[in-house]
Amino acid sequence: MIRFCSLLLLLAKPAFADFCGPIHVVDGDTLRVGDVTVRIHGIDAPETDQTCDDAQGRTWPCGAFVTEEISRRFEGETATCQLIELDRYGRSVAKCFVDGRDVGEQIVADGLAQAYRQYSMDYDLVEKSAQVLSLGLWAGTMQSPAAFRADQRAAVLDANPPSTPTDANCFIKGNISVSGQIYHMPHNRHYDNTRINENRGERWFCSEADAQAAGWRAARN
Repeated sequence: MIRFCSLLLLLAKPAFADFCGPIHVVDGDTLRVGDVTVRIHGIDAPETDQTCDDAQGRTWPCGAFVTEEISRRFEGETATCQLIELDRYGRSVAKCFVDGRDVGEQIVADGLAQAYRQYSMDYDLVEKSAQVLSLGLWAGTMQSPAAFRADQRAAVLDANPPSTPTDANCFIKGNISVSGQIYHMPHNRHYDNTRINENRGERWFCSEADAQAAGWRAARN
């Protein structure tokens, strides 16, 4: 596969693809290409547990359908990918091509995902064409995947409201996870998303020295 991919990298368009390999579909907009996790650039597909309404107003599992359909098309195919950037989760955001065709463009053109205009306008007109033709998900109605994720996060917060420090100066978050006792400073990547549940033994610290003395270690990012 390495030799075959090397040849593809020379022949593929665009010419300077950064990596290639067999595709394993994770969900509607995430692939494993070889050993690289790829968030497809410029598209946003329904979450796997997301539902939509068809033309008759009936609810159906559109997220699972999109994952299955993309798997049917691309699972096991060899992709060449051009790295755009790394996202906040460490995934490679990339454009990927199978037989010279842009995978993201195909997915949006067939109405299986939206153009993710917050990050790219590459597929804006492609999506509009799919909408006009009522292709795929556009045959009915769906909540945008971004709005669906926001509603899911809000529901979690409503069910598990975050605690707040009793002292405004004690803002260091002592979190307990499968990785152990870790404290998060405001500059750490996961600080904002870390919730402190004092019933589980988690706590707030006023200084790094206090956290370290209590047995917590610093977050690595």
